[in-house]
Amino acid sequence: MSVIKLSDVKERVKASVLEANFVIDPDLEGLVKSRLAGEPSPSGREVLKQILENARIATEEKLALCQDTGLAVFFVEMGETLKLDYDGFASLCAAITRGAVEGYEEGYLRKSVCDPLSRKNTGDNAPVFLHWDVVEGDGLKITFLAKGGGSENMSALKMMLPSAGSKGIEDFVVDVVSQAGPNPCPPTVVGVAVGGNFDTAAFLAKKALLRKPVGSPSPDPVYAGLEKRILDRINKLGIGPMGLGGRTTALAVHVDAHPCHIASFPVAVNINCHSHRIAEIRF
Repeated sequence: MSVIKLSDVKERVKASVLEANFVIDPDLEGLVKSRLAGEPSPSGREVLKQILENARIATEEKLALCQDTGLAVFFVEMGETLKLDYDGFASLCAAITRGAVEGYEEGYLRKSVCDPLSRKNTGDNAPVFLHWDVVEGDGLKITFLAKGGGSENMSALKMMLPSAGSKGIEDFVVDVVSQAGPNPCPPTVVGVAVGGNFDTAAFLAKKALLRKPVGSPSPDPVYAGLEKRILDRINKLGIGPMGLGGRTTALAVHVDAHPCHIASFPVAVNINCHSHRIAEIRF
């Protein structure tokens, strides 16, 4: 059984923070290019071209894809028989946090974490936001998500009546995107969770953003159909790239489902901006 050194975890987390902020996801880039080919709006096409050019410059010059380099969110899957060499760190959490802090510092990435009332900045973009899951085996998977404020602020959750059904889900998600308008910096990726309970729905909607490849359909044909219908309706809203009009308001919709109480029907929406900054680490 292999032993994972927390110093290695720290270094790879730092590298993932830099990679996600400097390099556009190749699948996302492909979606932008495909939408550019069919975008009827001149302003929409120009914005999509600028997104691609911005990504090229960011990679070549090692500059942030977006000035809002976001909250550092991590999804951690730990094998139940995982062995760690603490290597000077107090915990796995400490190693991940240190890697994130060093990544934001080394990459000159904006530090946006502050006290909610005084608004005093913590100065290092910490604390990070950690979501833990224990799985079979002895592996370790860490997924980093840089979550900007403009898109996070447009998130929503509704405890709906079970009778709302698929049509109610569609209407709610489309309404959330419509109300968001240009604020989440479209074209967006839209994460949707159906079911669970109040708190897990919000978590699963954010986790839905991590699906690879971006824009790949749900393995369940019922939810794949729901994704397609929602995406079609969103792109008929006319918001367009950066809110300047067009048929490219969203690049993808990812819907995940979870069993829920017979009297409940939670639906949550978490929107990600066009930068869609995600990096995955596997040990």
